[in-house]
Amino acid sequence: MVLLIDTNIVLDYLLKRQGFYDDAKCVMQMCSEEKVSGCIALHTITTIWYILRKTPDTTRRIVLKSICELLEVVGTTHEEVIDALDATEFKDFEDCIQSKCAKTAGVDYIITRNISDFAHSEIPVMTPKELFEAV
Repeated sequence: MVLLIDTNIVLDYLLKRQGFYDDAKCVMQMCSEEKVSGCIALHTITTIWYILRKTPDTTRRIVLKSICELLEVVGTTHEEVIDALDATEFKDFEDCIQSKCAKTAGVDYIITRNISDFAHSEIPVMTPKELFEAV
């Protein structure tokens, strides 16, 4: 099973967000143990870089490199970006791009804790808990 891990799950893991960390850690562990194949959208890396901007650059580079060694970085096409710009049914453009990256990468599911943000995704979505039940 190939999964695109949404930005919120990666941030829950990195920032040890209360109430979400345990599930995020289990998702990352499943990827590490190769129970599933995980990937991350290219723009998630730049988003995390920005969110961690108060962290020293050296630390950010180490953290992001470890994520990139765990999860394959995937992108999308020019045409899919244009399509995403026209996809007004998505409330959040970033989530639409996540969906387009997932489509381009041929993943089975997007893993997120914000299912409603992906109501119009061409790729099925699951929460971490739904993933744990499915595997």
